[in-house]
Amino acid sequence: MSILEDCGMLACKPSAVPMESNLKLHTNSGSPLADPGSYRRLVGRLLYLTISRPDICYTVHKLSQFVANPHSEHMNAAHMLLRYLKHTVGQGILFKATFDTKLHAYVDADWGSCLDSRRSTTGFCIFLGNSLISWKAKRQKTVSKSSVEAEYRSLASVFTELTWLRNFLTDFNIDTPYAVVYCDNKAAIHIATNPTYHESTKHLEINLHYVREQMERGALKLIHVRNHHQLANIFTKTLPRNAFLNILSKLGIENIFLPS
Repeated sequence: MSILEDCGMLACKPSAVPMESNLKLHTNSGSPLADPGSYRRLVGRLLYLTISRPDICYTVHKLSQFVANPHSEHMNAAHMLLRYLKHTVGQGILFKATFDTKLHAYVDADWGSCLDSRRSTTGFCIFLGNSLISWKAKRQKTVSKSSVEAEYRSLASVFTELTWLRNFLTDFNIDTPYAVVYCDNKAAIHIATNPTYHESTKHLEINLHYVREQMERGALKLIHVRNHHQLANIFTKTLPRNAFLNILSKLGIENIFLPS
């Protein structure tokens, strides 16, 4: 509410989604802003909200790519996010009182989604039992030549996070024998489980070694999931309203101001 007040948008019309599903932002979207500092301050404040609001993680990630040279369309997208925040003031993660300590994760990649660099976007979410404890939306550091390569880089990223979490939980005497990872790319799963290297996968050798080593140790299990059941989609792309709200309900994100 403080952000809305500072931006003069307390009376704005609420929005059910943080970003339009067909919106494609790039560096030169619209005209340059007369006051780019206002955009940078707004995005800087929104970044703090992603610590407890995974539903805006992808949108803020996308907006933060243009802080160096913001344009009018970038600011319009930021204003739509503010309208969404007004609609979901009481929204947050519900941590359920259960004794389930199993780790499972959903991972996805949007191949070549950045219109300026054609880098892919990695997205994942990790659950401890039924509670969402970790999530990420991040542009990959290098360009992937295929969707399989982009997915595999995402797998290596979530495997690293899961390995850290498993070691972290041991400090609390919580034993997690293995973690389950759900991926919607069958080719990436095949490469991870196939002990034979192919000419086309040599450029992925470091990631291949790491992922395969974790699987051989039994620390991580890789399972295929259909695309419409892929919860990580919300961290890699904009979604239509129904798909967006459906994933939110499965992530355990609830609005305390809505009737139960």
